[in-house]
Amino acid sequence: MTAGLTLAGLTIGYRGRRPVTIASDLTAEAQVGRLTTLIGPNGAGKSTLLRTVCGLERPLSGSALLADGTDVTRMRPARLARRIATVGTQIVDPGRLTAREVVELGRTPYLGATGRLGAHDRLRVDWALEAVRAAALADRPFHDLSDGEAQRVLAARALAQDPELLVLDEPTSHLDAPSRVEFLDLLSTLAREQRLTVLVSSHELELAMRLSDAIWLLAPGGVMHTGTPLDVASSGAVSAAFDRGRLRFDPERFVFEVQDGSSQHPAVEPPPTG
Repeated sequence: MTAGLTLAGLTIGYRGRRPVTIASDLTAEAQVGRLTTLIGPNGAGKSTLLRTVCGLERPLSGSALLADGTDVTRMRPARLARRIATVGTQIVDPGRLTAREVVELGRTPYLGATGRLGAHDRLRVDWALEAVRAAALADRPFHDLSDGEAQRVLAARALAQDPELLVLDEPTSHLDAPSRVEFLDLLSTLAREQRLTVLVSSHELELAMRLSDAIWLLAPGGVMHTGTPLDVASSGAVSAAFDRGRLRFDPERFVFEVQDGSSQHPAVEPPPTG
């Protein structure tokens, strides 16, 4: 396998007169063609880490390297925009733009002085809409889309940039349960079929453990645990980071349970069948 993103002794935090370190000496790899999900308790530094690997935040030390060894932290914005695409937490209102016009914004790094799309740009927009199964939404006003539809269109905008690394910060936070599953499955498919490195942060721990190819767990104290979902769960790292009170994580079934004496109950009861 090829590492599409490598953290090499990366220390993240905030600069200033009194620098604040959030996590230090992080070492991890996200593979090309795989969906890697970043999990961790609130305040562990997930968003800061994502901003750093996207080149939006300078590290205190260390490097974040793309597949060819280029250090993201030293790249100019114009080059970053052609190699890394991001989807943030908030769905920004683009006014009266249609879904297609939102996706066309992804071609901005490639446009000349006129700012006009050429034939190749339009083909890439068509491809991006098809790739996320949103072609039927192209002519609809973006503000009329459901949250799930809007997230697919934003993913298409990111794909239209032709990135090698796709980074999404909690992309399922506004979605209902079925849409969360569908969207993470879509990201996994895109990573595999388009040979992308996809890095996602998520609070949907159980879902992330089931649908991801790899897990980065940023634990309290800035310790990073990486591996397959089963490897990370079996190590006890998930339980150490998330267990509290009577709430326990089952490393074999990837679910949280509420312990009550000798009995255990799923934290969320599954729907009845039949």
